[in-house]
Amino acid sequence: MLRVHFTAADLVRTRVSDGADPLWETVLSLHRLRDSRPDPVLAAAGRRTGVGARHGRSLGMLLPLVPPRGYFPDFLTPPESAAGIEHGLEALMSTSRTRLRAELTVLGGRNPLPPWTRSLADGEPAVLRRLARCVRTYHHETLGPNWPHVSRRTHSDRALRLHALWHGGAEAMLRTYGPAMRWHAPVLEVAYPVDRDLHLDGRGLLLVPSYFARSPVALADAALPPTLVYPARARGSDDASRPPRCLAPLLGHTRAAVLQALGGDPTTTELADRAGVSLSSASEHAAVLRRAGLVSSVRQSNAVRHALTPLGSALLRGDGVSRSREPGAHGLAPLVPREPPDVAG
Repeated sequence: MLRVHFTAADLVRTRVSDGADPLWETVLSLHRLRDSRPDPVLAAAGRRTGVGARHGRSLGMLLPLVPPRGYFPDFLTPPESAAGIEHGLEALMSTSRTRLRAELTVLGGRNPLPPWTRSLADGEPAVLRRLARCVRTYHHETLGPNWPHVSRRTHSDRALRLHALWHGGAEAMLRTYGPAMRWHAPVLEVAYPVDRDLHLDGRGLLLVPSYFARSPVALADAALPPTLVYPARARGSDDASRPPRCLAPLLGHTRAAVLQALGGDPTTTELADRAGVSLSSASEHAAVLRRAGLVSSVRQSNAVRHALTPLGSALLRGDGVSRSREPGAHGLAPLVPREPPDVAG
């Protein structure tokens, strides 16, 4: 188990990343690439594994650095990647020789490494550039065509977390991550393959939703900026197959239908089509449900996407969960507008 220890200052500084991190997704997708039934996003890449084309050469360099399970070097996922893959690759190529050697020594103690990694451990610029090219090639050719799909899931998950943060503060948000991550103040207990403690010491925690993560994963070096990557909630994973019968008398038949149609993160236009109502009616009902805390809405380009909040999902399941502000919760400034203007999308 991983135990993440918070102080009051850490709760204030805890945040959710803006979306999918390109280097984290690249590395974690390499784990998933070896699955017997890989995600459809990776299926084509899996068929090409080992082929002597450019894609195959990229995998030939990357796979030894990212074993199917367990440890992989932290230098593959620098925090600069949050600003874009090129920023991340620049940081990767600037990794110090001391750090390269230390992290590759850990990796080599658990897995056999090919001879060329000795040059990488020595920080040879040509090898670092070649590694960066391989990461870029794999990312663009394998994940690039499906990046909008990856982004939609992580943005939908982020909207759910931010809604909890808005209404209940950081502690309320941390309670939404079960069952693999459980909040027992002041400690976040995370299901983890090794037993360790991470003391934030006022630095806060960056939570990163990931499409490809199988389970929560943290940086191995506790001195690095505290980061916890977790599996983004799959679209529709919280949806009930049909709403409880009491919803229609409670909300009205049309509004109950709109709530039921909110699986995943539909735009206002898609919501209207699913519920069989006009665009203006879908917008109006979404606004009412949002004010009730059942729906979270975020702008994406020229559209507004809507997602069920944990409270909305619980209502559809008939869990009878009530919303209340957590005692002693540490609130943060809102990161998304509470009432984003609806537009067709």
